[in-house]
Amino acid sequence: MGIFSAILGNAGSVSQEDLIKKYGQLLTTNEEIEMGFKLIRDTFIFTNKRLILVDVQGLTGSRTEYKSIAYKNITRFSVETAGTFDLDAELKIWISSEQQPSIVKQFNKSVNVYEVQKILAFHVLG
Repeated sequence: MGIFSAILGNAGSVSQEDLIKKYGQLLTTNEEIEMGFKLIRDTFIFTNKRLILVDVQGLTGSRTEYKSIAYKNITRFSVETAGTFDLDAELKIWISSEQQPSIVKQFNKSVNVYEVQKILAFHVLG
């Protein structure tokens, strides 16, 4: 992920090996990481059972919140592709019956948003 893209807050892909090394202890029995993305300090991970959001907090980053969202609680989602002059793609996820998206993440052009959509559709639509 480029430094300019990171400064803008866009997510870039993270390898499965890196994610397993760093977050493997969060996984349950038979849970596997399928895809993950990093935003400067925060990370979000798609597993075969749930979506895990890792929120590094504070100036020093010594405090971290791990938010787990079961795919069955995701009621809808949208993916907006990057345009010619628009450098990022966007993912929005609605949890339960909320009016506004609960999660909004931006991806740099190196991320295949169709793959993100495919994983979400597979798990949400079952």
